[in-house]
Amino acid sequence: MSQSVPLAFPTQNVFQVPHSNTRRQAHVTARRLQQTNCRQAAASAANAAARAPVEEAQLASQANGTGSLDLSELTAVGPLDGRYGSKVAALRQTFSEYGLIRFRVLVECRWLQQLAAITAVTEVPAFSQEATAALDLLASSFDVQDALAVKKVESITNHDVKAIEYIIKERISHNTELAEILEFTHFACTSEDINNLAHGLMLKEAVHQHLLPVMDKIITALQGLAEQYAAVPMLSRTHGQTASPTTMGKEMANVAYRLARQRHQLKDVPIYGKMAGAVGNYNAHISAYPDVQWDTVADQFVSGLGLQLNPYVTQIEPHDYIAELFGVVMRFNTILLDFDRDVWSYISLGYFKQKTIAGEVGSSTMPHKVNPIDFENSEGNLGMANAVMQHLSNKLPISRWQRDLTDSTVLRNLGVGVGYSLLAYSSSLRGISKLQLNEERLAADLDASWEVLAEPIQTVMRRYGVEEPYEKLKAFTRGNRVTARSMQEFVEGLDGIPDDAKQSLKHLTPATYIGNAAEQARQIVAQCKAIK
Repeated sequence: MSQSVPLAFPTQNVFQVPHSNTRRQAHVTARRLQQTNCRQAAASAANAAARAPVEEAQLASQANGTGSLDLSELTAVGPLDGRYGSKVAALRQTFSEYGLIRFRVLVECRWLQQLAAITAVTEVPAFSQEATAALDLLASSFDVQDALAVKKVESITNHDVKAIEYIIKERISHNTELAEILEFTHFACTSEDINNLAHGLMLKEAVHQHLLPVMDKIITALQGLAEQYAAVPMLSRTHGQTASPTTMGKEMANVAYRLARQRHQLKDVPIYGKMAGAVGNYNAHISAYPDVQWDTVADQFVSGLGLQLNPYVTQIEPHDYIAELFGVVMRFNTILLDFDRDVWSYISLGYFKQKTIAGEVGSSTMPHKVNPIDFENSEGNLGMANAVMQHLSNKLPISRWQRDLTDSTVLRNLGVGVGYSLLAYSSSLRGISKLQLNEERLAADLDASWEVLAEPIQTVMRRYGVEEPYEKLKAFTRGNRVTARSMQEFVEGLDGIPDDAKQSLKHLTPATYIGNAAEQARQIVAQCKAIK
């Protein structure tokens, strides 16, 4: 459908020139308007005639997919900023270009304050409360508009950290006290001193404000299922075949415990930082102030940011901790992916029903479908998350000699794996909230699988010295249809077993042959809470 642009005069609602006019149509319109003495309209139409080829080319290029489109959820190249943008929007404050600049500014401001606290650095006297407050305000109030100013300077410098230095100097130059020490902004620093600390702060914020809280929700949800279904018997399946029964609660508890261990490890992964100059030896620092214990200063500074000093570095902090951190997240994700697949299978078996949501559609052609899409979405996005984090874990610890720049472009993707992880966690939680256990289906499956009692019967036979117990049960059950009646008849015909043991076996059913699964489910939940 063509759009129209109103002419710039009072009767614009009468005379309009369509965007899609050809040059000839626009000239015809201009001549007609001239005949009615609408000179202003004629001039506008003539301008439209000149614009028409350009506008048509722009529209055509957009239609052909070659034009430039404004960024939106519809036009974003990646789904984290497009289709799923609203679900991970909170990460923009942390991992966006703005987020990186914000943390860099914080580090630069704190470094100035650190220098002012060093008595031997006499050229930077101790700051007054006003000067300290000015730097605090610059760091805490730095917003997107401020970041845009940095990008404007960067377009000239072609260096992102240097642009930040210039902007900070400009902002603090209005403070008389700070104006005296402008050149101590970024003093003795290499860009990577600022960057590595900014990345560390980004990851710390992501772990504690985003990852851990949602991980806790998943673990708590699974603990709830474990407690609720602790004693509900369920047929196990090993190698996809019927096996000794367990309980649904025990299986949920197993996953909760595994996830809780990884969550605990993630909390304890140290996040390192360095502030040691161009090659990690404090060369520039010592050349200016040889009497200052710069390694001690660096420890105080990095610790003050809430990070842990890595004392042995080159130009870069070697990023080993990032590989360690992502390794834990990937293990958490792998366990959750395993859970997604198991629940998908339980839904397929009919063990779980899913709550229906009004208005939702399962299939474009099969109206009855209620698909396990939440667990499928989670599985797919966990795969994406782990693929990205695996690459970062493999790449980041490798840097030529004292450093190369290959880590720089990769580090800009720190938030991608986290984003896909959070997206997956959200899907799993939504799927869990829809689950309704179908106990009738579980009971029917158990009642159709009396062959699983071959295990306890042959074990009791072993106790009392019956010859070839395994072989006898194998001949009786393997490939044969076993019922409650045929199993009881088999037990009744056993020789060499005391009557009380025989009666105990005759009272055993697939639904009661669950060992201590219910007790374990409750114990595991308690262990999960202790780990947390």
